[in-house]
Amino acid sequence: MIEALLFSTLRLSTPMLFASLGGLFSERSGVINIALEGFMLVGAFVAAVVALATGSPWLGFAVAAGAGAIVGAFYAFFVVIGRTDQIVAGTAVNFLAMGAIPFALKLLHGSTTNSPTLPAAARFTFEPLILVWVFWIAAWWIVQRAPAGQWISFAGEHPQALATAGVSPRKVRFWSVVAGGALAAMGGACLSVFLSSAYSRNMTAGRGFMALAALIFGKWRPVPMALACLFFGFTDAVQIRLQGLLLPSGEPVPAALVQIVPFVVTVLVLAGFVGRARAPKALGRHFH
Repeated sequence: MIEALLFSTLRLSTPMLFASLGGLFSERSGVINIALEGFMLVGAFVAAVVALATGSPWLGFAVAAGAGAIVGAFYAFFVVIGRTDQIVAGTAVNFLAMGAIPFALKLLHGSTTNSPTLPAAARFTFEPLILVWVFWIAAWWIVQRAPAGQWISFAGEHPQALATAGVSPRKVRFWSVVAGGALAAMGGACLSVFLSSAYSRNMTAGRGFMALAALIFGKWRPVPMALACLFFGFTDAVQIRLQGLLLPSGEPVPAALVQIVPFVVTVLVLAGFVGRARAPKALGRHFH
């Protein structure tokens, strides 16, 4: 029982951890990224389509990352180069993904809700569980040790000082957002070719926003952020097991009530914590 719960926690936290890593690079560089949900949707859709066509989950995963990077570049162009409001642009990406994917799904498979079921050979079994922690270690090293991590931090804290040192804060922010889009799309790919066996409409179900919450809860640092993702994965695993629970009357606990548990926990955690979390000083501020 405990082993199964722990394994479920690891599985369910994997997509969120990928997305949080994407948000980590973007937000530490100074760009608010509420588009994580949209990036994840794109990744989930592309991975399912490519894995179905080729029979390779790895190829689906890689192409999904590339698609996320392209959408990330699109988002970065508007918010970094065009200096569009980051909240508005991120919301637009989310709505664009939610609207365009059903249209593409209809063209490809004749349905606006689901892609065909993937065969077993086109799905992952355990590989993303390892891969996400490889990426986490790499992200930790970049943020804490590598010169690129220092550039990212200065772009989000003191962009003018970075520019004085001869490094363009806008370039750092642009490529940080592109990397963030790729990582978040990998999280979406995990939903369709690892946790599930097909793409289903809006299957992210708010996980992009939960990944952003984990990033805030972790104070934009890799270790606390990962712990927050594991915590949210644990609440998700618990709600799945609560769905079979019976009330004293013999009636099952309403499924809708159980399914909101992770989101209620997220709101409660943020309500008591977000005021004490110090964001990067230049987060959300355009560099001129």
